Amino acid sequence: MGFCFGVPYPRRMPASDEQISQILEYDTIAVVGCSATPGKAAHDVPKYLLDHGYDVVPVNPYADEIFGIEAYDSIEEVPEGVDVVNVFRPSEETGPIVDAAAEREDVKAIWLQLGIRNDEAGERAEAAGKLFVHDKCIKVEHAKLPA
Repeated sequence: MGFCFGVPYPRRMPASDEQISQILEYDTIAVVGCSATPGKAAHDVPKYLLDHGYDVVPVNPYADEIFGIEAYDSIEEVPEGVDVVNVFRPSEETGPIVDAAAEREDVKAIWLQLGIRNDEAGERAEAAGKLFVHDKCIKVEHAKLPA
């Protein structure tokens, strides 16, 4: 955390609108922490993505399938072909998830949902050549796109 005129500010600049638009053009999104429980953001957001034409890959070690789609225990177990890793886990748990996603050649972007931040993991992801978004909701950003 840095300071400007005594006010704290995040070290990382937020993702630009252009970067967010680029990420939303990708097709396959692995959702780490995807929930089988309707009403939870970790269920409703991936359901929204499915309903809007994205291929969603649930990642949840406590579920065999979500939305009728096979769920995987970890991002490392998901077969090749993932464009974006979208994370619904507490900020303090995101470092290893981001690192595992950044090691994958197929992953182009890593997105931590609204309220989830990890500046250090974001720096590592960007150093690995990945687009990185944190503390934004992918559903909200998608809804801003022109129809």
